[in-house]
Parts: sequence; structure tokens; C-alpha cells
Amino acid sequence: MSEQRRIMTEEVESVAPPPRARVTDAVEETAGEKLERKRDYLTGFLADKPAEVPTTAPGGELYDAIIDALKEIYDPEIPVNIYDLGLIYGVEIGADNHVAVSMTLTTPHCPVAETMPGEVELRVGSVPGVGLVDVNLVWDPPWSPGNMTDEARLELGML
Repeated sequence: MSEQRRIMTEEVESVAPPPRARVTDAVEETAGEKLERKRDYLTGFLADKPAEVPTTAPGGELYDAIIDALKEIYDPEIPVNIYDLGLIYGVEIGADNHVAVSMTLTTPHCPVAETMPGEVELRVGSVPGVGLVDVNLVWDPPWSPGNMTDEARLELGML
């Protein structure tokens, strides 16, 4: 047996506006009460510890060390590191700290097309705690200046 639902509507001429808040309606408190309220808030806030970030997740110690290593590699034609240039599409850390880096180059005919993936593999592999490193060179999606960070655009005078 299906149950029917009906929505009832009512037409009205006008609605009374809600009351407005006034400064005079505020609860008065002494300076000591106000200080105690702030102290109570700060105690709770400071007691809250940030959630532990796994070392292999973005923001984790190993992940950040890998990103720092990538930021040490510069494109020979553009004075910007390959991470800020937007050539790194992804960094994944798996079991046994096996790292997979997906990257591209500015063009398929880039003069460092043969050497850049090897340099990325060496730099990431030199980070303490990293196991095996796989560098996957991809062309889809193609690199564009929109991939660059604001810092890279500023360095190149594009901002």
C-alpha cells in the first residue's frame, strides 16, 4: 500500500520582521569573567593536537623530503625547478617506500628528454628512506604554462 504525502501551503499578506539585535541587549560581564572565558577557549584550543600525518602522505616527512629533492632539479632552459614549473604530475609512495613519480616535459622534443627522468630517479632515490623509484614520463595531459606555480610565474616575469 503506497502512502501519499501532501504538502500544505498557506498564503499570507505579510510577515513580521525578526527582532534586531542591539548592543544594549548584550550580556554584561566583568573583565575577570571575560578573561576566564578567553582563557577557557585558549586552553581547549591549545590542548588540541594536530592529527598525525603519515610520513608517506602529502605533508608527511618522507613525502616532503621527496618534493624538496624534486625542487633541486632545474630545467636547463628555464631558470625554475621542475616541481614549480609543473612538470611533476604526481608522487605516490607505496609499500616498502616504493616511489612512483609521474612527470612530463615542456615538449616531447625537449633536449633533456633522455636525461631528465634519470636525474629525477637519482635525486628521489637519494632521499633517506626511499626504496625503489619508478619515473613515468607521460605526455597526456600535455604541459602548459598554466601548470606553473605562482612563484615560477613571478620568477619568469609572467605575473
